[in-house]
Amino acid sequence: MGNFVANQGLSIFVIQALSWARAPAACLNFNCMLVLLPVCRNLLSFLRGTIQCCSRTAARQLDHNITFHKLVAYMIAFHTAVHIVAHLFNFEWFMDAQLNRNSSLLPFVLSQIGNDENVAYLNPIRSDQTNPTIVMFTTIAGLTGVVITLALILIITSSMEVIRRSYFEVFWYTHHLFVIFFIGLVFHGFGRIVRGQTAGSLEVHRPMQCEDQFEDWGKNGTICPVPKFAGNPPMTWKWVVGPMILYVCERLVRFYRSQQKVVVTKVVIHPSRTLELQMKRKGFRMEVGQYVFIQCPSLSRLEWHPFTLTSAPEEDHFSAHIRIEGDWTQALYDACGGDKAEPQEAWNLPRIAIDGPFGTASEDVFRYEVVMLVGAGIGVTPFASILKSVWYKRIQQNQEVFTKKIYFYWLCPETQAFEWFADLLQSLEGQMTEKDMADFLSYNIYLTRWKDQEAAHFRVHHEAEIDPITGLKQKTLYGRPNWDNEFTTIGTNHPGTKVGVFLCGPVQLAKALGKQCLTHSEGGVEFIFNKENF
Repeated sequence: MGNFVANQGLSIFVIQALSWARAPAACLNFNCMLVLLPVCRNLLSFLRGTIQCCSRTAARQLDHNITFHKLVAYMIAFHTAVHIVAHLFNFEWFMDAQLNRNSSLLPFVLSQIGNDENVAYLNPIRSDQTNPTIVMFTTIAGLTGVVITLALILIITSSMEVIRRSYFEVFWYTHHLFVIFFIGLVFHGFGRIVRGQTAGSLEVHRPMQCEDQFEDWGKNGTICPVPKFAGNPPMTWKWVVGPMILYVCERLVRFYRSQQKVVVTKVVIHPSRTLELQMKRKGFRMEVGQYVFIQCPSLSRLEWHPFTLTSAPEEDHFSAHIRIEGDWTQALYDACGGDKAEPQEAWNLPRIAIDGPFGTASEDVFRYEVVMLVGAGIGVTPFASILKSVWYKRIQQNQEVFTKKIYFYWLCPETQAFEWFADLLQSLEGQMTEKDMADFLSYNIYLTRWKDQEAAHFRVHHEAEIDPITGLKQKTLYGRPNWDNEFTTIGTNHPGTKVGVFLCGPVQLAKALGKQCLTHSEGGVEFIFNKENF
C-alpha cells in the first residue's frame, strides 16, 4: 500500500486512485492557464505584428488560435472527467475507512485522528453517520467541484458546431459561464481535502519506521507519536492568475473601444439578402483581410459578432457585408430598414459599436509573389478588401507591390450571391484592361448549384462576349474546380516560387486545399496554406 507520506498520507485509504485524481488536476491547472490566451485577440494582434518581421512561419501559427483553444478545452474536459471519477472512488474508500471500525486496521486508525479538539484530521469524512453525497454538497471542494463541472458541461455542449451555427446566442451566453468556472476553480482547492503530514511531524514520526506500529502510536515507550496532518495549500490560483489578469486587460481595452463613437455613413441592402454597412470611427486603422466585432446595443448589449472588413485601407471609411441568417442578423437587417421600401434616415439607424480590427492570415497576402485566393459564398469578403486595395495601389496610385500575380476563385451555390461583388470585379476588369494589366488578376467564378432550365439558358449565351450572370468577360463555370489541375497549372507557370494560398470557407474545402498544397509543393514550388479563423 506504500507509505502515507509519499502520496500525502491519503494513499492508505485510496490506494492508487489518489494519483489518478491529482495527476489530472495538475494537467487541469496547466490547461486552464492556456485556455484564455488564444482568445486574447489584442495580445495575438500585438504578437503577430511583433514576430512577423522575424518569422512568417511563427506568425502563421497564431492564425490557429481558435483550433488551439478548442484542443485545450477538450483536454480540460478529459482531465475533468478522470479527476471526477477518481474522486468518486476516493470518497467511497474514505467512507469505508469510517465504517470498518476495527482498530487493527490502519485506515480506521488514521480516520480517528482529528476527532479530538485542535487536532488536524486526515480523512475528510469525519463520521460514519454521513455519506459521500452529503460531504460533496457541504464542503468547499465538493460544492465548487459540482458548480465548475456543470458550467463546463454547458460550455462544451453549447460549443458544438450544430449549436454554434444554428443558435449562436445559446453558444455566446453559455460560453460566458467561464467566469463562474474560473471563480470556482480558484476556490476549489481552499477546502484542502488533499492533506499531508506536516514538516514538524515528519521529524519525529518517520512513516517508513512507524507505518507498521500504528497500534502503538502515541503510547509511552514508543518512538512513534501520533502524526499530525494539514491540508495542502491551494495552488490553482498561481497558474491562472496571470492569464486572468491578461484577459481582464483585454476586456477593458475592448470596452474602451466599444465606447468610441461609430458613425454609419451608408447602408446598402443588396438583393441577395446581404446588408452592407459603411462606417467611420475616429482613429480607425485597418489592413486588408482584417475583421471586427460588431454590437448593436438596441438588439443586445452582450452579443458581439465577428465580420470581415470588405473595405480597403485606402478608403475613407470601413465596411462590412453581413449575410442575413439567424435572429441577430435578421433583427439588424430590420433595424436598418431592410424590410422597408424607402431608405432610412441617418438618425433612425441603430447605434453600432465596433471592437477591432483584429489581424488574420489575409494580412500577409502582399508578402507573396504569387497568390491564390479561394472564397466560398460570403467567404469572399476578406478578398473584397484585398482586391479593392489592389485597385487603389496598382491602378489609382500606380504603386508597385511585391505581388505579381493573383489567382482568384469564388465558389457560390446560387446566382444571387454574385450580385453584390460583381460591380467590383467589373471595375477591376475594365481598369486593368485599360492599364494593360489584364494578366495581373485571373479570376474563376464557379456556380456550384443550378437548375436544369437555368443551365440550358446559360449554355445558349455562353458564346456571348459578356457573361449573362455576372456581366464579366470571364465566363461563369459550373460545378466545382478540379483543384489538382489548378495547382499543377500554377506550379508549372511559376517555378521556384512561394505561392500563398488563402481560403475563407468551410472545413471540408480547407482539408482539400491543405492536402493539395502538400502534394504540389515540389520542384522548387512551395504552396503555403493560410485559412481565415475567427
